[in-house]
Amino acid sequence: MGTGVAQSPASSPVLRPAAGAPPPESAAQDGVLVLDFGSQYAQLIARRVREARVYSELVPGNISAEEIRRRAPRGLIFSGGPASVYEEGAPHPDPAIYDLGLPILGICYGMQLLAHDLGGVVEPASRREYGAAQLDIDDPAGIFEGIPSETAVWMSHGDIITGLPEGFRPIAHSLNSPYAAFAGPLGRFGIQFHPEVVHTPAGKQLLANFLTRVCECSLTWEPAAFVQRAVADIRARVGSGRILCALSGGVDSAVAATLVHRAVGDQLTCVFVDNGLLRRDEGRRVVEVMSHQRHINLVHVDAADRFLTALAGVTDPEEKRRRIGRTFIEVFETEARRLGDIDFLAQGTLYPDVIESTSRETPNARTIKTHHNVGGLPADLRFQLVEPLRYLFKDEVRRVGIELGLPEDMVWRQPFPGPGLAIRVIGEVTRERLEVLRAADWVVIDEIKRSGLYRKVWQSFAILTPISSVGVMGDGRTYANVVAIRIVESDDAMTADWARVPYEVLGLMSRRIVNEVAGVNRVVYDISSKPPSTIEWE
Repeated sequence: MGTGVAQSPASSPVLRPAAGAPPPESAAQDGVLVLDFGSQYAQLIARRVREARVYSELVPGNISAEEIRRRAPRGLIFSGGPASVYEEGAPHPDPAIYDLGLPILGICYGMQLLAHDLGGVVEPASRREYGAAQLDIDDPAGIFEGIPSETAVWMSHGDIITGLPEGFRPIAHSLNSPYAAFAGPLGRFGIQFHPEVVHTPAGKQLLANFLTRVCECSLTWEPAAFVQRAVADIRARVGSGRILCALSGGVDSAVAATLVHRAVGDQLTCVFVDNGLLRRDEGRRVVEVMSHQRHINLVHVDAADRFLTALAGVTDPEEKRRRIGRTFIEVFETEARRLGDIDFLAQGTLYPDVIESTSRETPNARTIKTHHNVGGLPADLRFQLVEPLRYLFKDEVRRVGIELGLPEDMVWRQPFPGPGLAIRVIGEVTRERLEVLRAADWVVIDEIKRSGLYRKVWQSFAILTPISSVGVMGDGRTYANVVAIRIVESDDAMTADWARVPYEVLGLMSRRIVNEVAGVNRVVYDISSKPPSTIEWE
């Protein structure tokens, strides 16, 4: 039983090998399929496989055996999931999958599926095993080659296997799981822990062992392959149609726009909406790179007043996101009418946005927060959406950006939320409060770059809290704003830890903010991790 709460959709149609290569079902012949049984980490498994330079596709857990046979992968991976295999209605694969003779790696719930479906016994555990654990490897052959006999892993399960199927043998155990890993005939392995998360240090090696030693996959997956195939798929889909791109200036939308431009050229018009919610100097940089350097048709819309009007009096973060999403669409509708017949809308949506939102593709997901470019779209949107990065993680997008020739300072820009500074102003968003935050945020970024940490941390930014505090400046009493600093380390934004930034760097940030930003007399540092917190405050 895993921790996943999101029901992940099937793989994007643009996640394919290089242009001119065989169709997807043939492409899978040198890769693996990841069957999603509801884990929030399902896409992360597919990502780890691609990091190992092996092609992967994420597919629904109920994919038919006939469809798998048609695609002819070299192996299958069963994801984790929140269910218990013995419960009525729990997701199970097509039983005929087991007759295909393919190697299978079952992870957490996926391991329990293998055991249950093939004749083993799965029962509720007397004690849930969650978090860091020590794995003792009893048989290193196969997936544990090159991994220390005692290794740290990340557990997340409430059920345990108490009886193995016929022909299977235990190959590792933990304090609470006598069968923490098993091996069976036809290259079938089960592991109770999660190798895809960073908390399992040897996880990448384990997956690589399964892919190369067991499945005998070739190491051929590269960003260039994605770029070439994505370009071909966009051309095929768009045809002679015209397309607008929602350009924000961040790496995601910049890469998406450049990818689409490579595919369809002047059929693309980028609409850069200056919503008044951007950081200092970002608008100028967007115009310089995308219009003057990349020679992309660019429409610069100054819509700051419109967004601030839409946000007036709003304090609820979800309502902020909805209003921002609606306003974006209204702006694009207006520009589309002005530009004539427009058929498609391109966005730089990434997978972490999708799994943290309830969208039409994830109807059973629990909403953590709505992303304006996912949950904020109206059901009657008259554009057809083009989201070529929808199933990529941030590091993959950056690799694609470098492949496309974008400037490094844009490619390596830290993630910035679609709703911009609106969700970093806690409470009502006003022009005055935005200016305070913008000035404080500039100090944080300036000092994190000066310290050489900018590319070593995932995100660093300021938050304007709704709190005022008493202070003393000069000889007078002040009652002014409290600014919070948030700096986190992460590998994929699925989990994050607060960064142990040197005290002298934090101290310099604090002094500069208080001295340089009018209306601030106190600075605090956020030491919360994700989970239980999110990276953003709203």
